[in-house]
Amino acid sequence: MRKKPFFIFSCLGLILTLVCLGGLFFASGYWMVLRPQPGDVTRELFLGVVYQRDSRQQPRPLVVHVVRVQLNQEGIGVMVTPGDPDADLPYAAQTTSRFLRKHAVQVAINGDAFSPFHSRSLLDYYPRAGDPVDVTGYAVSDGIQYSLPSDSEPVLYFSSNNRARINVPVGNTRYAISGSLLLVSQGRAVNALENDIPQPRTAAGLDKNRRELILVVVDGRQPGYSEGVTPTELADIMVELGAYEAINLDGGGSSTLVVEGPNGRPRILNSPINHGIPGFERPVANHLGIFASPLPEN
Repeated sequence: MRKKPFFIFSCLGLILTLVCLGGLFFASGYWMVLRPQPGDVTRELFLGVVYQRDSRQQPRPLVVHVVRVQLNQEGIGVMVTPGDPDADLPYAAQTTSRFLRKHAVQVAINGDAFSPFHSRSLLDYYPRAGDPVDVTGYAVSDGIQYSLPSDSEPVLYFSSNNRARINVPVGNTRYAISGSLLLVSQGRAVNALENDIPQPRTAAGLDKNRRELILVVVDGRQPGYSEGVTPTELADIMVELGAYEAINLDGGGSSTLVVEGPNGRPRILNSPINHGIPGFERPVANHLGIFASPLPEN
C-alpha cells in the first residue's frame, strides 16, 4: 500500500514532463513557421569590430550574420579554446556563450567539428556541457598544440601579433583552428565543393591584405525564416563579402555567434537551432574568440 503514492507521483511526474516537452516542441514549431525575418542592420560593436545582419529571400529565406574584425586595430586579440593537452579527449564541451563569458572575449563563434557526437533526441545526445570531446582538425591555443594537423582539414593560423593566414603558418603559431572545407582561395570560390543540402553554416575568412577577419554565421533549419545554405552558396557569400580565402567551420546545430552584452553577459546574435529548438545552443569542443576594446562613450 505504501508504494501507491510513490507510483502515482511518478506517473504524474512523467505526464507533466511529457506535457512540458510537447508544449516546448509545439511552441518551437509555431515560432519557426510564423517568425518574421529581422531587418537588415550594420553597426559597430567594439573598436575595430562591425556587425552586419542581412536578411534575404534568394535562393531561399536566409538570415546572414557577418562580423568584420580589423586585426591591426589596437585592442584586438584572438584566442582559441584551451583544454588539457595530455588528455585523450582534451576539451570539456561548452556552449559558445559559456566560452565567451569564461574567457571574457567580446565576440565568439563555434569552431571545428568534434567527436564523440550523437543527437538522437532531446534526451539522448552527446556531449552535454562538461563532457570530454576532441576536435577533428588541428588546434592550437596560446602556443599549445591540442591535436595533430590533418591533410583533409584547412587551418586558420594566427601569430602573436594577429598576423593571420589560411593553410600557411605565420611565424610561431599562437592560435590555430580548423574547418571541414576550403571555401575560397585567391578570391575565388573553390570549385567542386560538395553540394550538400542547405544547412546552418559557420565560416571564417580573410581579405586580400589579411588585415580583416570575416566571420559569418548563416541560420538554417527554420522554414520561412532562414533555411540555410550549401557549401557552394556559402563560398559565394564569402567572396561577395570580400574574402580572399575562407574556410567552412562546423555547422548545423553548432553554428552560433555570440557577443558580449551589458554587464559582460553573452548576447546571442544569430538563431542557433539544436534539437530542432530555435535559440537552443549546442555544447561544442572549441571556439574562436575575439578580444576588443569598447567604443568610446558619446
